Amino acid sequence: MALFESYERRLPQIQAVLSQYGIASIEECKEICDAAGIDVYHLIENIQPICFENAKWAYTVGAAIAIKKNCRKAADAAAAIGEGLQAFCIPGSVADTRKVGLGHGNLGKMLLEEETECFAFLAGHESFAAAEGAIGIAEKANKVRQTPLRVILNGLGKDAAQIISRINGFTFVETEYDPYTNTVKGSIT
Repeated sequence: MALFESYERRLPQIQAVLSQYGIASIEECKEICDAAGIDVYHLIENIQPICFENAKWAYTVGAAIAIKKNCRKAADAAAAIGEGLQAFCIPGSVADTRKVGLGHGNLGKMLLEEETECFAFLAGHESFAAAEGAIGIAEKANKVRQTPLRVILNGLGKDAAQIISRINGFTFVETEYDPYTNTVKGSIT
């Protein structure tokens, strides 16, 4: 039975990754996570209720890999989870070619490490969802960090930036660029 969309196209590379860790199937990944007391499927569903089925299973596979690798630090687990995410990228796709799954895992690893002091995030114009996602990442990372991660949200439209800064206690900085004189003027509110 197909557990998620494009199951048949994704399964060969998923199985190849799972076999590296002595895991027989995607279903066994869920059993590994359940045995560790982690309901990854529903955890992902609760974080983003509109996510695709394959996202819930990709994180389940990644968490099982982290458990099999005996990851004891959040940063190491994040990188292992990236392996699970990468396994779900369809061969030949842009995500596969650019190693998006591994990139997501390594970004999580970097944000969880104390050496990383600041997370500068470039959001699209008026992108509430992207900005809130960046804030959520920092909040979760700060639960295991000794020093809070500082966040810079860049590229938001004025209205979105003002609302998000007020809700989350950020400093709002508005800049104006004059291309004729190549100067930037800014104001903080």
